[in-house]
Amino acid sequence: MAGSDAADLPALRRLAGEIYTRLIQFFGLPEWRNPLPALDELVSTILSQNTNDRNRDLAFDSLRAALPTWEEVRDADPAVVIRAIRTAGLANQKGPRIQAVLRQITAERGSLNLDFLKDMPAEEALNWLMRFKGVGPKTAAIVLVFSLGKPAFPVDTHIYRVSGRLGLRPEKMSVEDAHPHLASLFAPETYGPAHLNLIRLGREICLARKPNCPACPVSSLCAYFRVSSG
Repeated sequence: MAGSDAADLPALRRLAGEIYTRLIQFFGLPEWRNPLPALDELVSTILSQNTNDRNRDLAFDSLRAALPTWEEVRDADPAVVIRAIRTAGLANQKGPRIQAVLRQITAERGSLNLDFLKDMPAEEALNWLMRFKGVGPKTAAIVLVFSLGKPAFPVDTHIYRVSGRLGLRPEKMSVEDAHPHLASLFAPETYGPAHLNLIRLGREICLARKPNCPACPVSSLCAYFRVSSG
């Protein structure tokens, strides 16, 4: 996997801008599924960890059907929550984690509502969310950009892999460091669409084991392609 000189930010920003444009031309302008309130998105994103979107949504809908309010989820017998979210996988971990987050929010804020984060600077809101066990930079950034309209760039496994191959980040940069690094390359107003189209590129074309470089709309910009085809 090829890397890039992280110090050459102007060049990397130009590269990011061209990649963004080509992916929009190729895939179109993507839209996030129906936006959820911030607390709903937080729970949904915790459910999404280590599973696919379909199983996440099935688990979320099952949880809301069994326990229609977040107060009920917070106060329920853990076994009830675990049973409701089983389709998301790792239910024995995710159920107690969700309940612990809900209890901590209640203890700190007095109610289960995250709308106050709208009034915080993006970095402060990100750090506030990341204090919870099981809420990393990706989960927090998804809540910020898709529920609160705040600038944040979520990095999942697909984006991490694709950004390394494209030369948008140094080869050995950690996933945690990739969040602020990639955020510094893309324009804030493009964070949401860039995130979604890079994920789609990773799922459909830039596969982990065997990338389909001939089908890739950004192969001519790609450091990995230049090395592997040379």
